[in-house]
Parts: sequence; C-alpha cells; structure tokens
Amino acid sequence: PAMAHSQALLVLENFIGGKFVPCSSYIDSYNPSTGDVYCRVPDSGKEEVEAAVKAAKDAFPIWSSKSPSERSQILNKLADLIEHDLEAFAQAESKDQGKTITFARTVDIPRAVHNFRFFASSILHHVTECTEMPAMGCVHYTSRAPVGVAGLISPWNLPLYLLTWKIAPAIACGNTVVAKPSEMTSVTAWMMCKLLEKAGVPPGVVNVVFGTGPRAGEALVCHPEVPLISFTGSTLTAQRITERSAPHCKRLSLELGGKNPAIVFDDADLSQCIPTTVRSSFANQGEICLCTSRIFVQRGIYSEFLKRFVAEAKKWKTGNPSDPTVDVGALISKEHLEKVRNYVKKAQAEGARVLCGEGVDPLALPPGNQKGYFMSPTVIAEVKDESCCMQEEIFGPVTCVVAFDTEEEVIKRANGVKYGLAATVWSSNVGRVHRVAHRLQSGLVWTNCWLVRDLNLPFGGMKASGIGREGAKDSYEFFTEVKTITIKH
Repeated sequence: PAMAHSQALLVLENFIGGKFVPCSSYIDSYNPSTGDVYCRVPDSGKEEVEAAVKAAKDAFPIWSSKSPSERSQILNKLADLIEHDLEAFAQAESKDQGKTITFARTVDIPRAVHNFRFFASSILHHVTECTEMPAMGCVHYTSRAPVGVAGLISPWNLPLYLLTWKIAPAIACGNTVVAKPSEMTSVTAWMMCKLLEKAGVPPGVVNVVFGTGPRAGEALVCHPEVPLISFTGSTLTAQRITERSAPHCKRLSLELGGKNPAIVFDDADLSQCIPTTVRSSFANQGEICLCTSRIFVQRGIYSEFLKRFVAEAKKWKTGNPSDPTVDVGALISKEHLEKVRNYVKKAQAEGARVLCGEGVDPLALPPGNQKGYFMSPTVIAEVKDESCCMQEEIFGPVTCVVAFDTEEEVIKRANGVKYGLAATVWSSNVGRVHRVAHRLQSGLVWTNCWLVRDLNLPFGGMKASGIGREGAKDSYEFFTEVKTITIKH
C-alpha cells in the first residue's frame, strides 16, 4: 500500500536547460487544508544548482543579445499562456498553499500574468543618461547591460506572484536565471516551466531548482558565478544570505518582513476604514508581508472602532479553501500554525484581551478539513507596545488594536519597531495625512486605502524590512550593470 500511496502523489522535477530532470532525493510537501502529503519536491543541492548555473551561463550570450522588443514579445506570450490556464494555476496554488481559491483566482494568478506584461512593456521605455562638457570637448553617456546569471529565491506566501515578480524583470533585462521557490509551495513554478518552451523562452534562460534553503538556497547564494541574488523572505534568512554572499561581493535585493501599523485618526471614514483594515489584517490568512498587524486608533473613536472591527472580523468565514464562500484558508504548515497560536497565548498571559478568533470562538470545519492548519481572524486589544505581539512579525490572521491620543505620540509608537515596510493612515485631514506620511519610517505609506500598487513605483522597506527597491526603474537598475562612457571629440 505504501507504494500505491506514493504513486498517486504529484512528483515534481527540476527544470534545467529547458528539460525536466529527476532528482535523487525528494521532500514531502503537504496540503495545508487537509494535513496530508500532496506532492514530492526535489531535495536539490550543490550538483543540481551547479547544472542549472551552467545552463544559465550557456544561455546568456544568445538571450542577452536579443533586443528588448524580442524579449518583450516572449514575455507577453508567456503571460498569455499562464492566463489561458488561469483556473488550473489558481486551483494548484490554493491546494498547495492553503489560500482560498477566490484569492488565488483574483489576486495571485492575475498578478503573476500582470508581472510579465508589465515588465514586457517597461523594458521598451528605459532611457540612459547623457551629459556634455563643451569646455572639455567631451560628451558622456551611460549604457546598461544585463549582469549575467541571477539567483532568485521566493517565499511560500504568494508563490507564483512573487516568483514572477523576480523572473520577469530579470529576463526582460537580458539576464538568465536560476530560481528556487519555497519547498512548501513549488507546484505553480513547475507548471510555469511547462509553458516556457511554447512561449519561446530559449532553453537555459529560466532554470528552476526545487529544494530547501539550507541546501539548494545555500548552494545558489554561495555560487561564485551568480553575481546577484534577489530574495523575499525572513530577516533571519537574509542575514545568512548577506554573510554567505559577502566573499563574492554579490549584489543583493532583500525584501523582508514587516510589522505594519495602521493609524486611524478620529476623523477617519470608518465605513471605508473598517472593511479595508479587516482585509489588510486577514487577507491571505495574514500571510502577506504588507499585512496590518498593529492598529492604532485615536481614543475618541477607540471603543466604537473596536466593536465594529470585531463584528466585521467575525463575518469572515474560515474553512475549505476550495469553497468560494470562504474568506480565510489554511496556514502554510503545522509548525507555522503552532507558532502563530503561541503568540496569541503569550498575549493572553501578558493580560491582553483576545476579542475574537483563536481560543475564543469555536472553529467549525468541514469533515475533510479537520486535520488542516486553520485559525480564525483573531483580534487582540490592550497589548503593550513592548510585547512580542507588537514587536515581532506574526505572519498569521492576528492583529493588535491599541488606543493613542496625539499625532506626535502615534508616530513615535508606529516607528518603534525594527521593521519599516508598509503603513496605512486613515484621516480626512489632507495636511495631517502628508505630515504623518513623511514622518513614518516606512517604504510604503497608503492613506485611506491599502495595497493599491503602481508597479512603476519603488517597492521595498526600511530598517529590518530589507535593502533595495523593486519597480519599473528600480528593478531595471538592479538587474543591469551601468557603464559611463566618455568621448572626447
């Protein structure tokens, strides 16, 4: 029976030099909504990474010499192919990651398609710089060229969305890539590999090596012929990447965690603020680096806000991700669920009040999902600023709501964490909105909205939330080498 069991599982293979290559050992990947093993993922190491880097190096001369418009056409074709299979990709993403089918259908996969289309377009519109020095009889100009083999490491929360956010600009600029998705969510990356040849991507331009951070990720980061690494994930892993890549002077782009504040002033429009802030707290099970996990509410409206916020949070339905009426799916893993639950327990031990969700409201799950990793939207009040629940990234459906009195005080408190990725400000006073936005230590500030993105503009964080920015111009600068040329005439 054990053999029959393993035969029914999906078995992924590495994609190297345009071919699927089996691996000598595999890791189990779980379906978070059932707790069962769902597929087997290659446990790649040095050898596999070596083969992928070689394939990427071999493909570089031809790919980098193509014109931007040739590469643009190929990216657009790939976007069309993913869009054509949108439903299959959404189903796979939901099953593999635990997110709701609705979120995968409306956010993850459309955004992955958009990533390719966006960079297919933006690559056609960059200009380089030129200056003149008439007195010296000189003219200077810059030229930009692709760097080489890019190492791309993407996380488990938005698997195809964040993988394509790296692959698209890397190959649009003429680099070739070796990508390592999270071993917990590798299926949609593997599905994308099946479309590359049909889209016209030459063999070796995109290589995908599956496996864990300590083995496959480490081999990629330490490889002397991979000059740049783009990583999205935890601050702890980023420290390791920085140390390991330092001897090779690699170029790094690191998009890390957040402990994002929402600041709700007493003149906020609560009819807009409350539903949006519930979404910014619990979308994708709270497993988005941009999620709101500290909500500061001005004292005058604190009790009304809390009452309405909790009522709205309780309407969110937790359950089988493939049910289109469900708002909250399963968390990524058993270990992660345990970690998130422990934060709630710590808050209770410190005397905070849990107003709904974990340990307060019973969770009724369908029969097939009893062993899944589920948790309802959880709202905690009366948490001290120094509590780990207010300082550390929980990355689950948990948010803390606290009161504040003055603008000055709330800016200081909002900035009082090691992270600085995103913030939201709710107020109808336009002067205040600008003042507060300027003073928040945060790479992104949304006012009276959340997660409205223009991919042209820089995306990234301050402090422990990372280094580097991504966007039309920023990604172009990261994925190309600039050269200044001076001509005397």
